[in-house]
Amino acid sequence: MREPTDFASKPDIVIGTTDYERLEGLASSFETRLPSVTEDLLTELSRARLVPDGALPADSVRMGSVVRFRTDATDEKTLQLVFPGDADIANGRISILTPIGTALIGLSAGQSITWCANDGRRHRLTVVSVSQPPLVGGGLELQCLDRG
Repeated sequence: MREPTDFASKPDIVIGTTDYERLEGLASSFETRLPSVTEDLLTELSRARLVPDGALPADSVRMGSVVRFRTDATDEKTLQLVFPGDADIANGRISILTPIGTALIGLSAGQSITWCANDGRRHRLTVVSVSQPPLVGGGLELQCLDRG
């Protein structure tokens, strides 16, 4: 059983309305297959401050963002937050439907959050920087990242 969520100990997050709507639908469609992950995603969505897409701060993690972060278990990593069909960890693209992907959504540079890994261990994650990929053909261009 998962620990109860304490909103007071979590950082404020902001999500654009388009991401919110798409993520809420995604969570609903995966609810029976990945109940704990979708529960975590829905919890994050419920506590987020919603803003129009154009009002999102440039350093807020949204779908397609390239995020540099560090955890208590690893050195700095750079990953792009993507929808499940675009996930490819070997090329630096992580699904929103992973514990770390869900933890990242809505955070801004400098914020930290505690998240629970698939093995049940809790970790602390701190966002170092966030960049947004250029829009290409009405969608986000996925980037291959050098994880050097």
